Amino acid sequence: MLAAFPIQGGLSGIRHRSDAADIKINRSQLEILLLLINVAGAVALLLWSVRMVRTGFERAKGDELRAAIRRSAGGRIKAAFMGTSVALLLQSSTAVAVLAAGFAATDVISVGQGIALLLGADLGSAVVAQILSFNVQGFIPVLLIIGGLLFFKGRTGYVRQMGRIVLGIGMILISLQLLSEATIPLKDSAFLVDVMHYLDTDLVTSFLIGIMVTWLLHSSVASVLLIATLVAQAVVPFGAALGYVLGANLGSGVIAYMLTREQGAKGRRIPTANLLFRLLMAGVVLFVLPTLVLPQPASVTEAASWVVYAHVGFNAVLLVVCLPLTGFMESLTRLLIPDEELIKEGADALSEPRSALDRSVIHTPQLALASASRECLRMADVINIMFTPIMRLYEKTDPAATARILDLEQQVNRMHSSIKLYVADIDDRHLSEQDKRQKLALINFAVNLESVGDVIAKNLLQLAYTKHRECLTFSAQGWEELIELHKQVITNMHLAFNTLVSGNLAFARRLVEEKDRLRHLEQQSNEQHYQRLQSGTPASIETSNIHLETIRSLRQINSLFAAVAYPLLSQSGDLLDSRLAKVTPVTQ
Repeated sequence: MLAAFPIQGGLSGIRHRSDAADIKINRSQLEILLLLINVAGAVALLLWSVRMVRTGFERAKGDELRAAIRRSAGGRIKAAFMGTSVALLLQSSTAVAVLAAGFAATDVISVGQGIALLLGADLGSAVVAQILSFNVQGFIPVLLIIGGLLFFKGRTGYVRQMGRIVLGIGMILISLQLLSEATIPLKDSAFLVDVMHYLDTDLVTSFLIGIMVTWLLHSSVASVLLIATLVAQAVVPFGAALGYVLGANLGSGVIAYMLTREQGAKGRRIPTANLLFRLLMAGVVLFVLPTLVLPQPASVTEAASWVVYAHVGFNAVLLVVCLPLTGFMESLTRLLIPDEELIKEGADALSEPRSALDRSVIHTPQLALASASRECLRMADVINIMFTPIMRLYEKTDPAATARILDLEQQVNRMHSSIKLYVADIDDRHLSEQDKRQKLALINFAVNLESVGDVIAKNLLQLAYTKHRECLTFSAQGWEELIELHKQVITNMHLAFNTLVSGNLAFARRLVEEKDRLRHLEQQSNEQHYQRLQSGTPASIETSNIHLETIRSLRQINSLFAAVAYPLLSQSGDLLDSRLAKVTPVTQ
């Protein structure tokens, strides 16, 4: 019996040590999980904050920024400077790339000017990263207080958006502080030290990681700030960070390229050219960098600063070297992405009789309504193809494109009739109140689209024909006003389509607000046109009727799109029954 005690104690000791080891392993796993959560949360806040600043500027100064880009058509140096300025405000070269691609697709700016604009925007985005990398953590409370006061107490939308911007900057600084604190434990990871030592000697791998992370974050500013913070914490070595920054710059070009794939040929050439420039420059640096003996920073703080300097320097050199080559790159991208006929691709894709109206489900109301919705969206695609290039026909005659638009207008008429008859055959007895409202909304949407087709074919095409027949030319300011109105109607058109599909009340409210904004733009354009008439501007006098009729047609089209929002807002109680002020009845 006595001999049994030591054995029993030994088993108990082994079990105790095993339990302690399990607890240690579980604790280690929990720490890793918490570390990942903290880092992911800090990165998410960083991305949201950068987006918050960008949307604040877009909402406060969006029209002015778009107008500034259009005015950059005066030369490529001016375009590059404008791109830098706009990117500094929007904190995103990608946003500038999307705007430039859209303007190039509608011939507001040339492809060469768009390439110069994007080269400047890349430098502006890099300067943003440099500014945000400065140690100004002490200003966080001040920024939050000022931003909060402006946002919550501002009496105008402009003041509130300024508050959003200031709050966003403060939150960027908070996110960087959180990221710095969250990554402190990484310095003690032996495994990570080995990985980073390998990346420090393998530029290509760190370069590829930079591309991948920047693509995932969809923001070169956030990506560079992330790597600078990790360098400052001695988590990532300086050599690996340089390769990462090169990858981040190429990743930025990939983002812009992917986001503009649906643009026309001219729009796609700008991000393609920018991507080619970045690929060539990054390749040269990757080849040359291992042959150089680089000075080593004295501290991790200095190393983090040098990483951001390298990012700014890369984009500055890219701008200086590539700006004179924009003409050559414009010609090269024209070979890579040939001009397509004005609306041939979209028209061919939609001209085949592949109706979404399925007669086999006509007795199943929900399926029938879904079928009708798909056909309405198909009809909307045809309208989009008719309307988007219409202003280009004001600039240049194209009999083939005009004939196709007229053919598409006939197709719209047939689709309208088919939708109307199909929806009428859906039995109301098996429909809920919501389904009945959807049924009526689909019929009204089809009717409005058919009316839009009529305005395009019978009004705008005829006005373009008259302009060319009489050899008239708009004044520069008048043409800019028409282009701006046309682009705003295109934006509202897409918003209307999204509202129909989603039934989103926020979209519906925004659509009505945009309708009011376009009405103000129309009034402003009319006033400026009358001022030009009074000043005796010859071009304005000659094109007055065409100018005013075009504005009226664009407003009519916009109103037809905005009508999608009213049933939703009426149902939710967000729409007043009348705009008329209530007055006391007059008694006799």
